[in-house]
Amino acid sequence: MTDARRELLAKRADLVARADGLTAAPVDTGGISFGKRVGDGTAMAVERLTNVAAHEQILVQLGEVDRALTKLDEGTYGQCDTCGGPIPEGRLEIHPWAIRCVTCASGG
Repeated sequence: MTDARRELLAKRADLVARADGLTAAPVDTGGISFGKRVGDGTAMAVERLTNVAAHEQILVQLGEVDRALTKLDEGTYGQCDTCGGPIPEGRLEIHPWAIRCVTCASGG
């Protein structure tokens, strides 16, 4: 197994565990009400919205990891999905799940 595949599989397992943790049913909080003042209910709502946003980011990154694993299987790992150019080794060392070169990833 290549180092890249090993790193990608480890990252995938981490992302799945984090996503599962965010989607777990909340602990019973009893009767929380929402009023005019910031209280437990408001804080819980803000926390839940933060968790939803984090979950969405995790799913995006999970998609990139899965795509990078597919690219390994296809023999196109290290090639930008957008322009077809090479993804620099340094970028792949930092983010083995990178599927776009720096220019394409930054929208340029």
